[in-house]
Amino acid sequence: MAFSPEGEYVRQTRSPLRRPTAAGWLLIGCGLFFVLMLLVLPLVLIVSAAFASGWRLFTDNLLDADMLAAIRLTIWVALLTVPMNLIFGTAIAWCVTRFSFPGKKLLLAFLDTPYAISPVVAGLCYLLLYGNQGWLGGWLDERGIQVMFAWPGIVLVTMFVTSPYVARELIPLMQAQGSQEEEAGVLLGANAWTLFRRITLPNIQWALLYGTVLTTARAVGEFGSVAVVSGSIRGQTNTLSLQVQLLQQDYNSVGAFTASLLLACIALLTLFLKTLLEYRQAKNSPP
Repeated sequence: MAFSPEGEYVRQTRSPLRRPTAAGWLLIGCGLFFVLMLLVLPLVLIVSAAFASGWRLFTDNLLDADMLAAIRLTIWVALLTVPMNLIFGTAIAWCVTRFSFPGKKLLLAFLDTPYAISPVVAGLCYLLLYGNQGWLGGWLDERGIQVMFAWPGIVLVTMFVTSPYVARELIPLMQAQGSQEEEAGVLLGANAWTLFRRITLPNIQWALLYGTVLTTARAVGEFGSVAVVSGSIRGQTNTLSLQVQLLQQDYNSVGAFTASLLLACIALLTLFLKTLLEYRQAKNSPP
């Protein structure tokens, strides 16, 4: 709704999309072709290969003890990683958008480190640091604390590779919103927790949920860094992504595609949640 300078109501309409030209149809066809070849066909292959030998073999592989252990470990790692990254990402976003301090740009540069460093290199760094012969690993080993080749090491490297996702979703939004509402709340006598719960959290809830979805997807599917620090112990330190490799090396293609199907289902669920959040955000945003 809008009004002209004379005060008369003017109806706003969106300009209609024009029909594509021949070149436009060619670009659309190329896009659909690449989507089909690179995205759709692999998913169809995973589903067909997982059920190629029938439901019985699929169920046997799904209920295998090692497969169930991999599923439990994957869920456990995600349950530990996502809340920690929510706290870390929100705290970092709050600090860099609400305060000015020396080293702020350096902190943002360090935040982007997981994007630039290969996950394999990150896993190797953690292995050298927390391994039995590492700087901290020897001290921990003397006290009976095992980090590498156990689930704590998997959680640590997963937290590293997923650490920027929540913060990088929140920082641009919080910068755009500014701090005027929080400052008004402080003038009205609100404490820090009330400010966060009543003002900040409602403003960032969709970005926070979006970052959570991305973090969960990456945590579940992480392979490179986990492969370095887990030791790939069958039934103990194998996540679902490592289980795919193990089963393929055992020439159990049906089992490998069964684990792949589970990962694909998680990815599709993540994509659905991402799309739903974007739709809800667009629906609730002011025109």
